[in-house]
Amino acid sequence: MGYFSYLLFMLPALVISMLAQASVQSTFHKYSGIRNIRGLNGREAAARVLSFYGVTGVVIEPVAGKLNDHYDPRTNVIRLSDPVCYVDSVAAVGVAAHEAGHAAQYAAHYAPIRWRAALVPVTQIGSNLSMPVLLIGYFFQYRALILAGIILYSFSVLFSLVTLPVELNASARAVAALRDSGALYGEELEGAQRVLRAAAMTYLAATFTALWSLLRLLLIFGNRRQR
Repeated sequence: MGYFSYLLFMLPALVISMLAQASVQSTFHKYSGIRNIRGLNGREAAARVLSFYGVTGVVIEPVAGKLNDHYDPRTNVIRLSDPVCYVDSVAAVGVAAHEAGHAAQYAAHYAPIRWRAALVPVTQIGSNLSMPVLLIGYFFQYRALILAGIILYSFSVLFSLVTLPVELNASARAVAALRDSGALYGEELEGAQRVLRAAAMTYLAATFTALWSLLRLLLIFGNRRQR
């Protein structure tokens, strides 16, 4: 498969990824301009979600950047970016609550997030070695190495598949806590849900891209076997 054929084959995945990124950026920007009635900032919203689920011992701290918010289970720290941590917008509350949802998952021993954590080292190894192994196998026409490269890449696909329920569940926990604790009402809650749905689309796009790339590798491997 030549370079042009590769781009043509990957075009659907590229388009979906670009649309997902554009959607999350535009949705976050829109609801970043809408303050919530209670005046809760991201840090306070995350703390409220943690309290709602009875989670203690989690540190919430700012981190430089934009949309690089995350929960680190190794240190039990939620890190919130500049447009989120001390900002009282609907978007900031939604994003912060989502990260607190991840902390609640760990506290509740939610199985998929444990599976994802266990896959991290294997996925890192697979992503680093898959292409070199495939190229060596292709160069020497050694099918076993090509197959090994595909298997190594498959761990990235598996990681993406496991990530989907983790992210969707974290958002569901966040929305439930914001709603039932009275943090957001009506259109504010709907706005936070739209921000989280847009973010979820990026994970769907990443999963589609991973599966599409795996299909490309399988097609190449199939062509090798037929020759």
